[in-house]
Amino acid sequence: MGYVQLGYRPKETDVICYFYVEPSGMSLEKASEHIAAESSIGTWTDVRTMSPEIRKKGAKVFFIDKKNHEIKIAYPLELFEKGNMPSILSGVAGNIFGMKVIKNLRLQDIHFPGELIKSFKGPEFGINGIRNILKIKERPLLGTIIKPKLGLPPEKHASVAFDAWIGGCDIVKDDENLSNQDFNQFRKRVILTLKAKEKAEKITGEKKAYLPNITAETIEMLKRAEFVRAHGGNFLMIDIITLGWSAVQTIRNADFKLPLHAHRAGHAALTRNKRHGISMLTIAKIARLIGVDSLHIGTAVGKMEGPKEEIEEAEEEIEKQLINENKKEHILEQKWYNVKPTFAVCSGGLHPALIPELVKMLGKDIIIQMGGGIHGHPSGTLSGAKAARQAIDSVMQKKSLKEYAKTHHELDQALKQWK
Repeated sequence: MGYVQLGYRPKETDVICYFYVEPSGMSLEKASEHIAAESSIGTWTDVRTMSPEIRKKGAKVFFIDKKNHEIKIAYPLELFEKGNMPSILSGVAGNIFGMKVIKNLRLQDIHFPGELIKSFKGPEFGINGIRNILKIKERPLLGTIIKPKLGLPPEKHASVAFDAWIGGCDIVKDDENLSNQDFNQFRKRVILTLKAKEKAEKITGEKKAYLPNITAETIEMLKRAEFVRAHGGNFLMIDIITLGWSAVQTIRNADFKLPLHAHRAGHAALTRNKRHGISMLTIAKIARLIGVDSLHIGTAVGKMEGPKEEIEEAEEEIEKQLINENKKEHILEQKWYNVKPTFAVCSGGLHPALIPELVKMLGKDIIIQMGGGIHGHPSGTLSGAKAARQAIDSVMQKKSLKEYAKTHHELDQALKQWK
């Protein structure tokens, strides 16, 4: 077949994919041939329409690690339509996952060349833009998700949001599966919650953000985005996996001039199996390239599964401008050129006692999202928000939580609640 070319040196313009491969009934080298063929110009048999000129456009397997079942494939840029993420992934992450010659296959990472990167918008605001909106220069941002995630009427939703903002939260967002249910209709919820935000800003003297979930069929999603903007909203929230990359590109390319907050609901269907699927690192890179301004990366210290190394890798990939290759961690080199960094969001079972560990692990450029860790406080949402903000303040002042809690009752209660 000729797709394995171990002497090939990738060009600067090549798209490079890093795969974990478990073949079925054949050698890793032979399986690599099939993967490269199916994801570029080939098919399961010889075809009379193939020509030497077309053959030059084929993918090239230039690295095989038999011991670790890993391969790297270089794809000529001309195989892809620039600025079209669904089409790109239909090639390098499409039919290959269903081939009989493969028992397990995982896309560990993708390297995007500069010419392809420049065909996407990237984040409109990024970390600095969000910090400028909220006028917070250094500390981690504090957010909450309204709980219970479903069931509250819009009036109660807005009231809970108000308490969270008054208590010290910078951000309040809808949960990922709250949309336009009969008991909490989207438009009424947005109007009431934005009014609560404005009131909280006047009382606290701080800028606040509300992230309404506009996830829906694409045309309806655009209508909802316009509704939020028309009513003075300052953020939008989308569920990027369930929406699909085409819809994510649509909302980014519409240029509503509002930061896009990306929830990753459903990602584990792709990422959880370490031998098959697509890594969270890859998903994070795609999301940054298309242009989300903040992205959930999980946390290694809460309820959601996620090894510490994977969380750190995802954060570095979406926040740094140059990523160096790390074979041990299955990371390809990536230069981001002028693409702005995306704000990493930590969420999933967090509470005030975990904040020092989070900041130590990921630094200050994170958004800490707590649901139950705020609304489950013994004294309610207002005190829960105060406790979380106090925990952040203690870290920024380089004081222990135990010491800080001596003079901050809400934090003391939280520490006793979640030991």
